[in-house]
Amino acid sequence: MSVIASTPASGSVSRAAAIERVTRETRVVASLVLEPGAVNVATGVGFLDHLLATLAFHARWTLELRADGDLQVDEHHTAEDSALVLGTLLDRALGERAGIRRFGSAHACLDEALARAVVDLGGRPWCETSLELVRPAIGALAAENIAHVVRSFATNARAAVHLDVLRGGNDHHKAEAAFKALALALREALALDPMDAAGGAARVPSLKGTLA
Repeated sequence: MSVIASTPASGSVSRAAAIERVTRETRVVASLVLEPGAVNVATGVGFLDHLLATLAFHARWTLELRADGDLQVDEHHTAEDSALVLGTLLDRALGERAGIRRFGSAHACLDEALARAVVDLGGRPWCETSLELVRPAIGALAAENIAHVVRSFATNARAAVHLDVLRGGNDHHKAEAAFKALALALREALALDPMDAAGGAARVPSLKGTLA
């Protein structure tokens, strides 16, 4: 990964970060604020834009992400690198991760499709997905790259993510429901713990005393 410009958060206060990532395959410029705001995603891959924008909107983030990738090859590098950047942004915006709830879980449906997400922002990357997609592609995004996007995001966010589609018949609905569930679980995990808000120093939510 080649990060040529980065503005990380300061501790756990600003909850914001910006990155420019440049490789021979892609250039991704993005900024993230963990507060509600405008969401603008442009990668050149329509369904990828839709999924990332869905994630940011329902997680209640402010996100600007622009990717210029080697789409003449295929969409894999653009999808992967966009997800790596978004995960890195979340990791840096969280700083020491003090004061957050850390764990989150949610269900989301879209018509007949039902998805479940469970996340842990404990600093240990892991990803398990079962999206039950049947079509080889949704729009210009290969179905195999949808799970890969989730894994890439989880790895660089240093998060454990379990994401499952429980039922559904339409692949667009299944993928979108999954990203909505993930967004809602992240929103819960990122929320500030009310026990810390009541007074005193924000605590790192780990018995070890650190999630760094």
